Amino acid sequence: MQVVIRQLQCLSPVQLAFLGSLLLSWVAIFGTVTIGKDGAFYIDIAQTFLDQDAAAAFQLFNWPWFSFLLGATHWLTGIPLESCAYLWCALFMAGTCALLVDCVQQRLPTAGYWAVLVVLAMPSFNTFRSDIIRELGFWFFSTLALWLALAWWTHGGWLRALAIQLAVIAAALFRLEAIMLSGALTFWLLPGLGCRAGWLRLLQLNALPLLCGILALGVLAGMSGASQGRVGHYLMLLDPRQIVGAFHELSSQFAGSLKAKYSRDDAGLIIFFGLLAAVLIKFIKLLGPFALPFLSGGSWRMVQTYRQQFAPFAWAWGGYLAVLLVFFIHEQFINSRYLSFLDLLVVPLAVLALVLFAERFPRMGKAVVVLALLVMLDNVISLGVKKTHYIEAGNWLAAHVERTDAIYYDDSRIAYYAGWGYPRQSVSRDQAMSPAHAAQYRYFLIEAEVDEPWLQGWLNQQHKRVLAQFANAKGDTVLAVGE
Repeated sequence: MQVVIRQLQCLSPVQLAFLGSLLLSWVAIFGTVTIGKDGAFYIDIAQTFLDQDAAAAFQLFNWPWFSFLLGATHWLTGIPLESCAYLWCALFMAGTCALLVDCVQQRLPTAGYWAVLVVLAMPSFNTFRSDIIRELGFWFFSTLALWLALAWWTHGGWLRALAIQLAVIAAALFRLEAIMLSGALTFWLLPGLGCRAGWLRLLQLNALPLLCGILALGVLAGMSGASQGRVGHYLMLLDPRQIVGAFHELSSQFAGSLKAKYSRDDAGLIIFFGLLAAVLIKFIKLLGPFALPFLSGGSWRMVQTYRQQFAPFAWAWGGYLAVLLVFFIHEQFINSRYLSFLDLLVVPLAVLALVLFAERFPRMGKAVVVLALLVMLDNVISLGVKKTHYIEAGNWLAAHVERTDAIYYDDSRIAYYAGWGYPRQSVSRDQAMSPAHAAQYRYFLIEAEVDEPWLQGWLNQQHKRVLAQFANAKGDTVLAVGE
């Protein structure tokens, strides 16, 4: 043990963050039994890309660049697609953690190991270590762009400016909203336009992106109309007329539910600040134990330090908050995965607040450290019941059913574990089992209890029976229904 400790002491904070992240990802992946829905979806697209071509992949999903990466890695190395996906996700997460620590250490040399604790324990993004999702690539290349921006601010240069925008483009290939980073960095430079050097910086950061954008659009136009559709969808969402229209419709619906006239007059304000509050409350919640230092009033002084020393991160935070609000207005929901990047951008601020808090309140600071370590373990160790019934149902399906048969799946991961990819369901369960559609399917793989009255009535009506049932330790059940 002492040897291990000595070896760890020889590691720099950046190295420790990278290796620690890989270890945590391995623990999380090792404890994973069933792949997530998104992961199965992306792997199926990658397999389609390998078996057919890029055009076929675009037919399944209009932004399949992550799947292309998986397919190319498998083709070059022979590593199974699922293993390729986990490998890339672990590397992207480790790279993100290392870059964040390096950003902090460059400006706060004594806070490096505090930064390691924050990046390895903050639940907002560490809870996704066992998932195969595009966000991990988006987070890595976005963080790389911001890391490059800090270096460019110190040293300048056209090549560094180009590197920033190439990183933004790479991030956008995972999630298109990464384009907002170019706008955020541009706003960052606006206060400095009072001198020639400020205009030169603005030119460096925007002349090359324009060229790269034109080239990127040309590539997209040549490869697939589906990608154009994706870009067009995002442009539609960002259209001020569409935003105002969606907000007005939402406000009108809310106003119609209010009794008081004066409340209806203020429906727009209530909706806007309600959406903003919902995002901010979730943002604070996802900070986990690192929200505690902000209970001390002195920690809020670090916001100004954050804005000055980590300005690209602060501007990106504001830009992404605007993106989330636009999405919220259009879709009326927001989940933790979308919010996680907002928390990732305040890692430097969380480190600043934690260091100050630990200096002012040593005992409470130690308590926060212990709590953070417990949260770190909780992020990657899952003690919940595994979804083994999906795997068992998939094995039964492969052994007893022909792939060409018409099958409805409540969860397409059952088909994935049968080795049949990830089929897309065009109808809901209620629609599929309705009299108008039930005859179109030979088998139904549904999540239900065999003794549910509605199911027994439906079986009698459709002249079908339960062929097999599969349950996990919790009792969650998949039924195989057929003739």
